[in-house]
Amino acid sequence: MTLSVQFLTMISMTAGGFYLGMVLDTYRRLSIHWKGSPLMKYFMEIVFWLTQTMLLFYVLFRVNSGELRFYVFLACLLGFSMYKGLAAKAYKALLEHVIRIVAAAYRFCKRTIEVLIITPVTWLIRFIITTAMFVLGTLAAIVRWLVRVIVVPLFWLCRLLYRMLPLSVQKKLHKIAGFYSKIENISKKKIKELLSKRR
Repeated sequence: MTLSVQFLTMISMTAGGFYLGMVLDTYRRLSIHWKGSPLMKYFMEIVFWLTQTMLLFYVLFRVNSGELRFYVFLACLLGFSMYKGLAAKAYKALLEHVIRIVAAAYRFCKRTIEVLIITPVTWLIRFIITTAMFVLGTLAAIVRWLVRVIVVPLFWLCRLLYRMLPLSVQKKLHKIAGFYSKIENISKKKIKELLSKRR
């Protein structure tokens, strides 16, 4: 490698170490959300370190075609130490401020969606259900009233007319009713037999 490439490699890896310190503090701050699950914790740790390793190696590849030298690791360590000594406290304060802003924006968006969309839709659904139940109840009341006013008197009228008929006619009607009842029973029996055979 030429001196210019080595210089660019040192600068890039120092910046990479500085970046690694920032993302590590960010990851540690956010990791409180999945510390309760050991499986999730191990998974996130593996994904984090694999991602950062691949990213730093990609930067190294772009600078010097991926040649690993001992001073590359020293440059990363230097950048990481510079971050810890010079910028860690300020970055953590900035990170907390950003997290508070994002959390406030999230709560605002959530509340806005609840007020403008979820609550009106919920009330509309409740109104539709209440209206439908009221209409169905009214229709049921009307049907019951019609049954009492029309069907019941008609039933008693038919029964009265039946009693006024001669006995011979009553017997014929009994036979017809029995005949139809017998046909109905036979039909039901045949249907049951057919269904049992299919099973």
